[in-house]
Amino acid sequence: SVHILSPGYVNARLEKETPIFNKQRIDFAPPEKINSLVVSSNQLCMSLGKDTLLRIDLGKPDEPNQVELGRKDEAKVYKMFLDHTGSHLLIALNTSECLYLNRSVQKVRALSRWKGHLIESVGWNKFLGTETNTGPILVGTSQGQIYEAEISVSEGSLFSTNPDQYFRQVYTLEEESGPAPVCCLEIERGIEGKFFIIATTRKRLFQFVGKVPEGTEQQGFSSIFAVHADHLPSFREFPANLGFSEIAFYTPKLRSSPRSFAWMMGNGVLYGTLDYSRPDSILSDERVWVYPADIDVTVNKPISIVLTQFHFLLLLSDRVKAVCTLNGQVVFQDLFLEKFGSLTRMIKDPTVQQIWIHTEKVVFRYHVQRESRDVWKMYMNMNKFDLAKEYCKDRPECLDIVLAKEAEHCFQNKRYLDSAKCYALTQNYFEEIALKFIEAKQEEALMEFLIKKLSNLKPSEKTQTTLLTTWLTELYLNWLGILQGDPAQRNLYLDTREKFRTFLSSPKNKDCLFNNRASIYELLASHGDTEHMVYFAVIMQDYERVVAHHCQHDEYDEALNVLSRHRDEKLFYKFSPVLIQHIPKKVVDAWISMGSRLDARNLIPALVNYSQSASTQQINEAIRYMEFCVYQLEETQQAIHNYLLSLYALCRPDSLLSYLEQAGTNPNRIHYDLKYALRLCAEHGHHRACVHIYKVMELYEEAVDLALQVDVDLAKSCADLPEDDEELRKKLWLKIARHVVQEEKDVKKAMACLSSCALLKIEDVLPFFPDFVTIDHFKEAICNSLEDYNKHIEELKREMEEATQSAKRIREDIQEMRNKYGSVEPQEKCAVCDFPLLNRPFYLFLCGHMFHYDCLLQAVFPNLPAYKQAKLEDLQKKLAATSQPSKSHHRPKDADTISLGKGQQSREQIKADIDDIVAAECVYCGELMIRSIDKPFIDPQKYEEEMQSWL
Repeated sequence: SVHILSPGYVNARLEKETPIFNKQRIDFAPPEKINSLVVSSNQLCMSLGKDTLLRIDLGKPDEPNQVELGRKDEAKVYKMFLDHTGSHLLIALNTSECLYLNRSVQKVRALSRWKGHLIESVGWNKFLGTETNTGPILVGTSQGQIYEAEISVSEGSLFSTNPDQYFRQVYTLEEESGPAPVCCLEIERGIEGKFFIIATTRKRLFQFVGKVPEGTEQQGFSSIFAVHADHLPSFREFPANLGFSEIAFYTPKLRSSPRSFAWMMGNGVLYGTLDYSRPDSILSDERVWVYPADIDVTVNKPISIVLTQFHFLLLLSDRVKAVCTLNGQVVFQDLFLEKFGSLTRMIKDPTVQQIWIHTEKVVFRYHVQRESRDVWKMYMNMNKFDLAKEYCKDRPECLDIVLAKEAEHCFQNKRYLDSAKCYALTQNYFEEIALKFIEAKQEEALMEFLIKKLSNLKPSEKTQTTLLTTWLTELYLNWLGILQGDPAQRNLYLDTREKFRTFLSSPKNKDCLFNNRASIYELLASHGDTEHMVYFAVIMQDYERVVAHHCQHDEYDEALNVLSRHRDEKLFYKFSPVLIQHIPKKVVDAWISMGSRLDARNLIPALVNYSQSASTQQINEAIRYMEFCVYQLEETQQAIHNYLLSLYALCRPDSLLSYLEQAGTNPNRIHYDLKYALRLCAEHGHHRACVHIYKVMELYEEAVDLALQVDVDLAKSCADLPEDDEELRKKLWLKIARHVVQEEKDVKKAMACLSSCALLKIEDVLPFFPDFVTIDHFKEAICNSLEDYNKHIEELKREMEEATQSAKRIREDIQEMRNKYGSVEPQEKCAVCDFPLLNRPFYLFLCGHMFHYDCLLQAVFPNLPAYKQAKLEDLQKKLAATSQPSKSHHRPKDADTISLGKGQQSREQIKADIDDIVAAECVYCGELMIRSIDKPFIDPQKYEEEMQSWL
């Protein structure tokens, strides 16, 4: 078997744990016996001997302050009281007098108004008290009276007036025998301005409740006591009597009001919490813990009590006992040696939670450390598991014990589901717990245990996760199978089904379920649960299985809904052949909604199979999708267009022709196969469509031949298409004319052909007419033809006359040019070099510009084309090679003498050819100057040189 989790924690302490209450003896040897000791806010005051008062700031223990009471009589300190700030100290004497000492002064002052009263208790005002003013306080006497008083000191160290502002009686506490000493007083404030005053006698605990109007708190508590002037306030009374009583309070950190109390009286300790929201009494959850068996109140009475968060400590003459407030058990006892003397008093500093005990000779201090360490165990034994878990949440080994105990408790009380939840959080062996639920036949609880256990597994624990997931699936399917057959369990079935689906769709289980989906499918199939098989397939995004399931069960609409919802192209390609056989319109709608995400070529096989067996109306759905692809998606794939053509040819001949016409006549922009389309249209006898295709293929003769079988006008439209080939157009029109004459035997229509085509003449069509046709039928056509010939002859005559006149004028111009000459003055200069013109051979142009031969050659040569440059160089070489170079000035060709020798003629011819190239036009007035307008004045290659020459 596989262990889901490791065994429980090993509960071992590596180090000895310190006790909760750790005692420390103070290194202090009093010069005289200690009468009384009080401590608050880290300020400690003790009475030594008869007349000495020692004050110690525990933050500076090395700087004690000693004050003399200054009493000469036999008065002794009876009790001392220190307020919450550690500033105000009251010293009650056994002579019914009271002294006051402020922390900031050295002089003890007597409170004159307090004289005559033996002070037993003081209720300090924690809400209005300051370091210089106590605010209204309550004082309890040994005669049962409660007085209200206020003590104030002025700035500085001297009193300007008596410190006691007033001292007036507000109430008297009584027991059944009459007035009784006021043992304790406590003032607390609740909500909405309500005050609670607790006062105790030896056997009674009184509560005074009342509101003090906002803003009048300084006036005191008289109004609260006045309410109870005529009747007793609520109180708790116990029969036994110690001769005194003492109440202790516990205030948590960061809180100003106590949370619990403990009243030490004759019958035991009354312990409870303080609920400030209650209207008449703040005491709540009260219970009395009797004293431990070894305390005999008649012989060894408890002296003092101190309360902590979970314990109250009782002081006896020779020991301290700590009792747990949760179960009343003594958890700590500390015996003191006889040499220290009898223990006198125990007090607690409420601000730092330190406990002080003293005898007449020694002072001890207790530190409270991790008081709640074992509280979880007590709550656990009390079956308060929530509280137990709260106090051990940082200690996993303890938390595991609590959870195991809670799980066992729930199991024994037949709360199996709660037990399963707790067991899942423990470290107990998985198999042991699972067998426990199996033996109890609690499958639902077992499922809950497995679910919780699964949720607590780490991602790395894949084997355990797989085991639990598979087991849970099996349990769910078994449970659903049992519930499904019982109509009375319908609601439980639906609830369980919802839980199972939540389990299957849980993101945390997704990876495990996906990796083991084959096993899950097998489980679902073995239980015949097709509903959840489909549900699980959807979660796993195994939509192919879902669609296949719907198709097998003829649920074609559901199958299409799955496809449309998840828009998987591959699934559309796979299942469309099946779906289109049953719901063609919806399938095509789904295809259209997918738009360009589907490749229509992959759907053609489905459409082909469907269209071969379907009716015309069903084929229309295939045409609708193909039209969507062609016109909306603008598909250019040849297969799509070819298939649409085949559907048109099969069912919609009218749409076929309009489609072909819309596709145009440019073969490069046509997306269907022309040859396939021609064969298809020919097979189905769609001649007009064939004619259109012939026209696109530029097979005009075939187009006209086929069109003549359909409509002569259609043939005429085809005959005019070869615009650039008149011979072909004439041939096509002759075909039409022959058809009209020979096949239709319609002379008028044949004559109409002559007027439709200017290329046809009457003599072209005459051979087509039979011999017996009279001339009357085309007399008009012949006459029109003759008239056209006459007009043409006249037009030719006119053109000949115009040509004769033009030739005559040209001959006259030539003769005139031969006799044209120009005169050159001796001072004329070359337009290029500006040297006298007559020094060298030169050219004179009609525009008046004159150039030396070599200057003109130099200006023209760079601008000649390459072939002319090569020809000019060749001519110059031939000219230089002649035997007799010219010594005369260059003259125009018509002025040259006629040479008799053959070599001389060759030289003159070379010179003439050079003149044709160089002197064809004036270099300044001809096209050469126009072509050079975009050339820079300075050659870019010589720009730097030219620029340097100007510097």
